[in-house]
This record gives sequence, C-alpha cells and structure tokens, in this order.
Amino acid sequence: MMEEEELEFVEELEAVLQLTPEVQLAIEQVFPSQDPLDRADFNAVEYINTLFPTEQSLANIDEVVNKIRLKIRRLDDNIRTVVRGQTNVGQDGRQALEEAQKAIQQLFGKIKDIKDKAEKSEQMVKEITRDIKQLDHAKRHLTTSITTLNHLHMLAGGVDSLEAMTRRRQYGEVANLLQGVMNVLEHFHKYMGIPQIRQLSERVKAAQTELGQQILADFEEAFPSQGTKRPGGPSNVLRDACLVANILDPRIKQEIIKKFIKQHLSEYLVLFQENQDVAWLDKIDRRYAWIKRQLVDYEEKYGRMFPREWCMAERIAVEFCHVTRTELAKIMRTRAKEIEVKLLLFAIQRTTNFEGFLAKRFSGCTLTDGSLQKKLESPPPSTNPFLEDEPAPETEELATEKGDLDQPKKPKAPDNPFHGIVSKCFEPHLYVYIESQDKNLGELIDRFVADFKAQGPPKPNTDEGGAVLPSCADLFVYYKKCMVQCSQLSTGEPMIALTTIFQKYLREYAWKILSGNLPKTTTSSGGLTISSLLKEKEGSEAAKFTLEELCLICGILSTAEYCLATTQQLEEKLKEKVDVSLIERINLTGEMDTFSTVISSSIQLLVQDLDAACDPALTAMSKMQWQNVEHVGDQSPYVTSVILHIKQNVPIIRDNLASTRKYFTQFCIKFANSFIPKFITHLFKCKPISMVGAEQLLLDTHSLKMVLLDLPSIGSQVVRKAPASYTKIVVKGMTRAEMILKVVMAPHEPLVVFVDNYIKLLTDCNTETFQKILDMKGLKRSEQSSMLELLRQRLPAPPSGAESSGSLSMTAPTPEQESSRIRKLEKLIKKRL
Repeated sequence: MMEEEELEFVEELEAVLQLTPEVQLAIEQVFPSQDPLDRADFNAVEYINTLFPTEQSLANIDEVVNKIRLKIRRLDDNIRTVVRGQTNVGQDGRQALEEAQKAIQQLFGKIKDIKDKAEKSEQMVKEITRDIKQLDHAKRHLTTSITTLNHLHMLAGGVDSLEAMTRRRQYGEVANLLQGVMNVLEHFHKYMGIPQIRQLSERVKAAQTELGQQILADFEEAFPSQGTKRPGGPSNVLRDACLVANILDPRIKQEIIKKFIKQHLSEYLVLFQENQDVAWLDKIDRRYAWIKRQLVDYEEKYGRMFPREWCMAERIAVEFCHVTRTELAKIMRTRAKEIEVKLLLFAIQRTTNFEGFLAKRFSGCTLTDGSLQKKLESPPPSTNPFLEDEPAPETEELATEKGDLDQPKKPKAPDNPFHGIVSKCFEPHLYVYIESQDKNLGELIDRFVADFKAQGPPKPNTDEGGAVLPSCADLFVYYKKCMVQCSQLSTGEPMIALTTIFQKYLREYAWKILSGNLPKTTTSSGGLTISSLLKEKEGSEAAKFTLEELCLICGILSTAEYCLATTQQLEEKLKEKVDVSLIERINLTGEMDTFSTVISSSIQLLVQDLDAACDPALTAMSKMQWQNVEHVGDQSPYVTSVILHIKQNVPIIRDNLASTRKYFTQFCIKFANSFIPKFITHLFKCKPISMVGAEQLLLDTHSLKMVLLDLPSIGSQVVRKAPASYTKIVVKGMTRAEMILKVVMAPHEPLVVFVDNYIKLLTDCNTETFQKILDMKGLKRSEQSSMLELLRQRLPAPPSGAESSGSLSMTAPTPEQESSRIRKLEKLIKKRL
C-alpha cells in the first residue's frame, strides 16, 4: 500500500511540475544551467546509469548519495529563504499603491488651480483690450470714410472735367483723366445702391458713349469711306483719339481698325478686279509689289498715329492676304482650264516668297485663324537621307541636279506663322501638279527602261562593292524634289495623292527595271520544259549564267536592297511632312515588300544556277559502279567538278555583293539547304556499295564538307570566319551524310549490333532511311525483312498522336514513288520526241 501511495504521489508531482514549452524556454533564458537535473526532459534512470555505468562504480554509492543529500539540503534552504522573503511583499505593494494614489490626487488639484488661474487671466486680458478694439474699429471706419469722401470728390470733379474736355475734343487730357475716373469708379461698385453714386456712374457711361461716337465721327471725317482721296497726313487729335479708344469699349477700337483698313485697301479691290488683266496668275507679282508700297506709305504717313500695340501694319497685311486669297480662289475657279503647271508653280513660288517676307517683318500676333498658327513638333534625330533642310526655291533646282541626298543638316528655321495664309487657295488646283508629276515619272521610268536596253547590263565588278544601277539614285532624287516642292505647296491631301504616285512608280521600277531584267532560266523550279528534256537527252550540262548575267543579278540585288532602305526613309520623311491627322495614310510597306521579293528572286536565281551546275557531277556520282572500287584514292572526279563550279561562281557573287554582306550570307545558307539534301538523295542512289567504295564516298563527303565550310571565303585573299548560322547547317547536313556511310561500312551481322549502331549514329532514324541503307549494302529483300522487323522493335515508342499521323502518311505516296512517276513521265516524253 505504501508503494502505491508513493507512486501516486510521484505521478501527481510530475503532473504539477509539467510546464509549457514557453515557460520552460523562459526559465532557461533567465537561469541558464548545464545541470542534467534542471532539464525539462530529465530521466532518473538515465541519470543513475550515467552516475554508475559499471558494477565497479557502485563502490562509491555512499559518496554519491551524500552529495545528493547535501544538494537537496541546500535547495531546501534556498526555497525557505525565498518563501520567507515573500511574506511581506503583499503589504509593501499595498502601501506603495496608496502612496501613488495620494500623489495623483495632489497633482490633479494643482492642474485645476492652474486652469482656474488661466481662465481668470484670459478674462482680464479681454477686459483690458476691449476698449483698444473699439478704438481700432473706429479708426478703420474713419479712414475708410475719409478715403471714400476723397474718391467721391475726385469722381465728381473728374466727371465734370471729362464732360467739358469731351465737348472741346481735348483727347490727350481725356485719355489720362478717363483712366483715372474709371479706376476711382471701381471703388464704388458696392455703393451703387446710393442714388448719387449711381447717377455719377451713369454720367461716366454716357461720357464714354459720347466719346466713342465722337471719335468714330472724327475718323469718318478724316478717312471717308466714299472715294479714295486721303488727307495729307495724320493729326495730333486723331493720335490722342486712338489713346482714348484704347480705354473705351474694345468694339470702338475694332471699328476704327476695320474702317481704316477697308479704306486703305479700297484701291486694291479696284485695281485687281477679276476682269482686269493684272488679276491673273502670271502677274501675281504686281499684287505683292502693291501691298509693299502701301506698307511703306503707311509707315511714313500713319506710323505714329496709331499706338504700336495695335500692329496696324501687320493688320493691313493680314487683311490684304485674306482678300487676295478670296480673289485668287474666285478667279481660278472661273478660269480653271487656263491653269498650267508652270504657271501654277510660278504663282505658288511668288506667294510663298511673299509669306516668307511677312514672317520676317511681322510676328503674326494679330492672326486669329488657329489653323495658320499650327506648329508641328520637331522630328527626332534620324539617319534619314531625306532629312536635310529643304533648299530655298532659287537654289532648289541646283541642289536637285547635283543629286546630293547627304548634305550636312542645317538648323531648321522657325515655323512661318503666315504659311498658307494666301497659298491655301492653290490647294484645290494642285491636282494639275500631281498629274504633271505622274506624267513625268512615267516618262522617267520609260527612259530608264530604254537606257538599260541601250547600255546593256553593268560591267563585271572587280572592286569591292556592289554595282547599284544609277537609275535608282535618279529616281529617288526626283522623288525628293517632288516631295519638297509639294510640302511647300500643301501638307494635306495633295501629299497623300503624291504618295500614291510614288507607290505606283516604285512598283513599276521594281518590276520593269529590276525584276524585268533578271536573266530567265530554261527550267522553272519544280517543272519541266521541252528544251530541258532535249538537253538532258543530248547529255549536255544545264545552261549556266554567264559572267555578265551573274554581275547583272548581283547588281539588281544590290539596287533592290538600296531601294528597300531608301523607301523606308522616304516613308519616314513623308510622315514628317504631312499633317498629323494624315500620317496613318502614309504606308509604303507594300512597295518595300516588292523590293524584298526582288531580292529573294535574285538570291534564288544565284542558288539555282550554282545548284544546276553541280547536278551533272551528282548524277555522275550516282551512276558510278561503287561495288567495283578496289582501293581508296584521292577525291573523285565529281567532287573536283563540284569544287570547280563553286570556285567559279562564289567569288564573283561575293565580290559583287560586298556592300550587302547579309544577302551573300543568305545565298550561302540557301545553297547549303538546297545542295546538301540533293547530295544525300544522290548518295542513296549509289547501290550497291562495297566496303572500299563506302570508304571512298566517305572521303569524298568529307572533302565536300570542308569546301562547303570554306564556301563564304573561298578564293578570297582575306579569310573570314563563316557565319555561325551557315556553319551549323553545313555541319549538321554533311555529318548526316557521313553517318549514313559509316552505317553502310559497318558489318550487318550480328543484326542487333548493326541495328543499334544505326540508331546510335542517325538521330532521325526511321525504317525508310534504314531500308535505303540496306539497299546500298546490296542486301536481298528476304534479309531486309528480318532486319526491318528488328529495327521496329528497338526503335523508341513514338509519342501519342504520332501513330495516327504515321498511318495517314502511309496512304500518301512517298518521295521515291513520286520521283519514279516523274521519271516514267520523262521517259515517255523522250520516246515521243
């Protein structure tokens, strides 16, 4: 029973001493200890085993027990001391709390006393300053009253003086007095409810009305609207009247300006009536000469009469421009059939010169038409050869003849605020100019065609660089001239019409001059002709391009590349010249695609020519008796033939495409993509092959691989590293040919080793290629069937979906079946021939 009670006591004690992990962690941080007895996971059995690991250690058990008892005694003493120390803690805490509460009450009482004293101080300050505030208000009201009475006195006296001076026409004194009276009257707006103030305000308005009518009458008397006779000079009275009009209602000023300008231009309307001979476009200079004389006459006689800020000279010029634009538009509508291109361009040139003259002399501050003040943002820096400043009208023709598209750019002049103020009237008739340019460009293209036929193809190029046809530079120089000229005439719809003309003749140049002069081949790609079959029957080689024809193709390619780049720059420049709202309608992408097509056709012709030159050598390779080859020697004759053709063609093409290296690289890549598959196809036709024959073919294949890798720099004194994209294609294709020959050279027994070797060497292995290799080895069909079955078993399983595609491909004819059909057709045609 005692043991059971002790066990229960131990369990209860362990339950009580079971602490949470957080509490245990806190204890370890406050009282760090290395004693095993202080650990939370203390195990008595493990501790005893640590103290007594062996039976011999039990000899000092008494000593260990005494140490533990001593430790227990010390712990009991420590616990007793701590418990006794905590007996008085509660009483001390209560005493400290009471003292804190007393201190808080005392502090609250002091704060209340301070608040009461502050309120008393504020009340005392208010009582002291109350009288001072009353005095301040009284002073402010008194000052306002005195000021208002002074203003009232000034207003009353000023109104009386204003009325008297108005009757005596003393406009100089009135100008100063009226401004002062109006300033003083502004102070009485809040007093308009007082009858006397309202009466003074009405008298001021009446005086202003009377002044306006009186000044208008004075100007009408000085500058009568009927007749053209003018006084000898301005009077001081009118000059002072203008100063008064500046202060009056703006309508008075506008009426004075309107009447003066109308009277000033009345002679112009009579001299240049629609039925007068000087009114037509051929004498348009006389209009601008007349207004220049009138401006000089105005400055001499009336320059000091009107205030400078009225800008009367500019207003006269602007009104003259509006009248001239209306009159010219009317007479051109009436005599539209008489307008010729030269006459129209002459009138536009003289008009734009006059607008430039106005821009130099006037600031354009009086222009009210926002469309005339429209300013375009300056374009960003560009490498566009069309970007240089347009030449002045008198030097434009000279610059065009030189054809200099790369002149250093000049700083752009500020925009002309008067641009189009008169010349806008010519825009509806610019179709005459557009039609003329259409006709001129058509004649230019025809001349290019005739010159090409007369001069023949360009000479072979011996220098580094491409032979660009000179006609393309002439075309774009003419384009620039037209664009600059049209942008000076209009930046609206006529520019869109001119762009359409440009597009038309860019396409014509591409087809008539470039594509139309490419040499024609006797065989079309993928097709047959009678001449090709006859030449094949006679055993002659396919027709090759001559040296002149190769140079011509390269020249056309270089020209198309120049046209492509320049057309893109032309599009950018047109977008800069045209109105912002019409930019989206400028698009020369179709024409750039046309030049890209010419480039592709030229490259394809060069590839076909070299490819066709190599065909007889490949045919000779496939017809050799490879099973009879007894020893491996130097490279075979067909390899020498292929290398010879490459060395004949490639240096010529490279030298003539030196200025367009990227297209020479494209030529090399396309030739490799065409020649290597064709070489592998002819390789499969070499059957049967002996071991020695396969070794000879492997040597030949390696020789061709080295030649193809060196193709871009073959025959060149400067050796350049071939482009990585080209090298990758050659290495991949020719390595596949080498692997095919290595499989052919391998013994076909044991079968498993042969099949595994095939799968290992050819990454794109399939049963069709495997069967071709077996044919090259000369194995019988009975032997091939077991090997094909073994290959199908050892090939990795195709991904899902590939089976269905494979089953579909079985129904379609294979390339070999298709080529056998073509050969049968060729034989049939030859027999009939």
